[in-house]
Amino acid sequence: MALLITDQCINCDMCDPECPNTAITFGAEIYEIDPDLCTECEGFYDKPTCVAVCPIDCIIPDPDHIETPEQLQAKFLRLHP
Repeated sequence: MALLITDQCINCDMCDPECPNTAITFGAEIYEIDPDLCTECEGFYDKPTCVAVCPIDCIIPDPDHIETPEQLQAKFLRLHP
């Protein structure tokens, strides 16, 4: 599934440069993750790098964008042919 940055985000700028899919951008008030680009780092890393670097653990699975590992892999292949 795609990930979601909660409103607890402190805009520390740690997650944005870590995203290999450029799915993270600064929104109106906090960073946001584009669910169409987020593969939870599938195809790049074993675990999502944004989650690993977040100092306050405000990145969670997005309940509105649930995807299987197979769907994440297919999205990765679509984004990086």
